[in-house]
Amino acid sequence: MTDDRTLVLLKPDAVSRGLTGLILARYEAKGLRIVALRQRMVTPDLAAKHYEEHHGRPYYDTLVEFITSGPVVSLVLEGERAIEVVRLMNGSTDAGVAAPGTIRGDYSLYYQRNIVHASDSPENAAREIALWFQPDEVAPRAST
Repeated sequence: MTDDRTLVLLKPDAVSRGLTGLILARYEAKGLRIVALRQRMVTPDLAAKHYEEHHGRPYYDTLVEFITSGPVVSLVLEGERAIEVVRLMNGSTDAGVAAPGTIRGDYSLYYQRNIVHASDSPENAAREIALWFQPDEVAPRAST
């Protein structure tokens, strides 16, 4: 079985609150491997490409404004069922009702400032990873 890869973003609220290490440790403790990692300011152009499926929705401008408001840590995680596992670990996108024990349930109360983003499908993971990282910035797949 080939391991999945997923893009994860630690949003400006996670970075500004000093939660980066705690969140990364949770993913690693689960057995996921970090195969790319970078901190940067997000440009409006990258934000628009990342959130293109939301363009035209009432909350689109708020998404772009928030993701560009401070440093973001982007990473690629690899592991068995990584997409599914990471989304379960992150919890509901409505952080106010996210289950305790999930990243959003433990660290956030706000719907649009919900600490993390993770790809929701293999297709979106591939698209998002290509937006956030050059191919030579991502480690080769682990040999099994």
